[in-house]
Amino acid sequence: MAFFILVQYAGRATGGQETDPLYKWSFAVGSLIQEAIFLLIVLGIAGFSTQRLGLRLPSLKWRAVGLALAGFFAIQIFEFAYIALAHPGNEQGLTPTRWQPSHAAEYVVNGLIVCTVVPFVEEVTFRGLGFYLLRGYGRWFAIVGTGVLFGLSHGLLIALPIIVVFGCVLGWIREKTASVFPGMILHSTFNLIALVAAVTAHG
Repeated sequence: MAFFILVQYAGRATGGQETDPLYKWSFAVGSLIQEAIFLLIVLGIAGFSTQRLGLRLPSLKWRAVGLALAGFFAIQIFEFAYIALAHPGNEQGLTPTRWQPSHAAEYVVNGLIVCTVVPFVEEVTFRGLGFYLLRGYGRWFAIVGTGVLFGLSHGLLIALPIIVVFGCVLGWIREKTASVFPGMILHSTFNLIALVAAVTAHG
C-alpha cells in the first residue's frame, strides 16, 4: 500500500495524469488490469478468506440501510462545507471538463467500471482485509487507519480531507455491520453521483 501511495503522488507530481481519461478506451483496459492485479494480491494476502475480506451479508439489513443513509448525509454535509472553504475543484482530474457526445460509449463503459469494479476492489482492500488486519488494535484505529490509507491512495492534496472522512465513514459502517457490502453500495453511489454531476454540469 505504501508503494502504491508513493506511485500515486509521484505520478501526480510529475504531471503523469491523463486528460479526460473517462473518454478513452485505454483507460478502461488499464483500469481493469490494475484492479485485477490489485485484487489478486489482496485475495492472496487474505488467503481467499471471506471472513478476512468482510464478504458477508449484514444480519440486520434494514439497520445497515439506515447506517448507509446516515453515512451518506454525513459525507455530503462535510463535503459541501469543506468545498466552500477549500475549493478543491476537479483535483483528481477523473471527470471531464466538458461533455463530448462522440465519446459517450467510452464514458459509459468507464463509468460502469468506476461504479462497480473500483468500489468492489477498494472496499475489499480497505474495509475488508485492511480493516481486518487493523481491528486487533481497536475499532477506531481500524476506522481511522483505513480511512487515512484510503485517502492517501488517491494521491490528492487539497481534496484529501474529503476522501479521508469518506473512508472513515465507510470504516464506521463496516464496524457497525461487520460487512463490506453496505459501504460498497454507498461507495458506488457516490461515484455514480460524481459521474452524473460531471455530465450534467458540462453538458
